[in-house]
Amino acid sequence: MHPGPVPPVPLAAFDAAIIDLDGTMVDTLGDFAEALNRMLHELALPPIAAQHIERMVGKGSEHLLNSVLNHVLTQAGKAPTAIEMEALYARAWPSYQRHYLAINGQFAGVYPGVMEGLQALRSAGLRLACLTNKPTAFAVPLLRAKGLDGFFEQVFGGDAFERKKPDPLPLRKTCEALGTVPARTLMVGDSSNDAQAARAAGCPVVLVTYGYNHGQPVRAVDADGWVNALHELVPPAA
Repeated sequence: MHPGPVPPVPLAAFDAAIIDLDGTMVDTLGDFAEALNRMLHELALPPIAAQHIERMVGKGSEHLLNSVLNHVLTQAGKAPTAIEMEALYARAWPSYQRHYLAINGQFAGVYPGVMEGLQALRSAGLRLACLTNKPTAFAVPLLRAKGLDGFFEQVFGGDAFERKKPDPLPLRKTCEALGTVPARTLMVGDSSNDAQAARAAGCPVVLVTYGYNHGQPVRAVDADGWVNALHELVPPAA
């Protein structure tokens, strides 16, 4: 039996919230599985199961692609050289981009409580930004397709800045874009990447309990609170 939510400090302590995308607002595992397996088929490589992909999500598309290629090659008993891997990645990347853009959002769903949570945060007067390690070209159409784009003043993908989460730079830059200070900007995510970035940037952080945390229990991550759905960020009386 899971313990109940551990709520963050009152929303009056915040001017803004930065919300992660994959695993926090939208369950995109189906999209990843479909696009990656289309790519693998095109490269004449074996398919990969969704449960393996789930542990690889969250650190950007480059990390995901390298992890998938290494996994399927290892499973097939192959040990390519670094040069061969580089050449394979060079073929995989455009294939993956093409297939992902073709199906973006079609095999994904918004988590329960997300729409209500975003509406409540906005009603509470918080400015909102979406910050994800997903490429911006994937993130913006996905938010639009799921009817979430209108909640956010800013959307930054993993290619928007020089470094990705868990580096604190993207959070600091997002705070600058919102015109808020980190101490009054809540980070909401689903993984240790979000928590580590928030801690280093000086942002309070709350994690959802249902996302992709690299196969590790999310309640073991250093955070200020956990919620089982996004709407739990806002008390009923708020």
